[in-house]
Amino acid sequence: MTGNICKIIRNKNNIKDKLKVLVLNKIMISGSRMSSRAMRAVYVRKFGAVDQMKVEENVAVPKLEDKQILIKIYMSGVNPVDTYIREGDFGWSSKPYVPGIDGSGVVEAVGSEVTQFKVGDRVFCSQTVRYGTLAEFTAMDEDHVFPLADSLDFAQGAAIGIPYFTAYKALLLKGRAKKGDRVLVHGASGSVGLAAVQLAKAYGMTVVGTAGTAEGLELVSSQGADAVYNHRDSSYMDKLKKNPETKFDVILEMLSNVNLGHDLELMKPKGRTIIIGCRGPVTINPRDMMGPETEVIGCALFSSTPEEWNLIGERVAEGISSGWVKPVINKIYDLHKAGEAHHDVIHSTGAKGKLVVRVQE
Repeated sequence: MTGNICKIIRNKNNIKDKLKVLVLNKIMISGSRMSSRAMRAVYVRKFGAVDQMKVEENVAVPKLEDKQILIKIYMSGVNPVDTYIREGDFGWSSKPYVPGIDGSGVVEAVGSEVTQFKVGDRVFCSQTVRYGTLAEFTAMDEDHVFPLADSLDFAQGAAIGIPYFTAYKALLLKGRAKKGDRVLVHGASGSVGLAAVQLAKAYGMTVVGTAGTAEGLELVSSQGADAVYNHRDSSYMDKLKKNPETKFDVILEMLSNVNLGHDLELMKPKGRTIIIGCRGPVTINPRDMMGPETEVIGCALFSSTPEEWNLIGERVAEGISSGWVKPVINKIYDLHKAGEAHHDVIHSTGAKGKLVVRVQE
């Protein structure tokens, strides 16, 4: 009897040991699959010029956290801020890193706490650099992933994030613009400018835009602007200032180091100029603000509160459904030419929409 009991105990222990081995083997196999899974990605190992951007073939696919979504990236959007980060001028300290804030693609996997998305969903995403979108896969927090309607392709999806979110925050949250307001959009042919024109028209505002080329002027006009001016024309400011009755409730300023002094003279009483872009210092006369009690307000998308971010995301998603979100694509680059896209987004002779990089071959 005692011998039988010992035999049973030994058999149970053997079964437990075998189960342990099977479980350990499964974990090891699963872990090896994760660690051996690799992708192509642009890597920046040292801050500097575009020559620091290298396509590497064996970059590890990001590990997925509970509240994250793994996205198979098809297109990556290029923004000026991407170049500032790459150059080391944006306070970003982590390197090496994969560049790219905006992107679009298909959900590959979801974390255990993700509730809004499932594998196979078409999405666009926007998030400060962590893994980056210049890679075949990226992991994004669920709050920074949004559904991409079938009416928009992946290139357009990669053009939504920073441009449309910035336009919404600048015009409606910071600028407090409303139906019937008169709005001036400097640099209206760029991706943020075009988004602002579309947004302002959708909300019932009168829009004046500026651009630097004949193609840019035509593009801004085609998006609904009520008037357009060539900002390379030395007399365009005089033309804007000529009629004091046509001053502006809100001015969206993409190059404040050049235009801010003039903007102070173009605002209506209680008007607001929103600083979206600046590439250097500027001298102004604050007296121009005192009598009319105008405001100059800084705007940075990355300073948004979670509440602001969620609100903007909801409103842009509504804009996609209603049809006013219509990203304009200027040029698509292959992944190995991502550095060229970084160069062009800063040094282009005339903006005509969004630059995007094709990630999947």
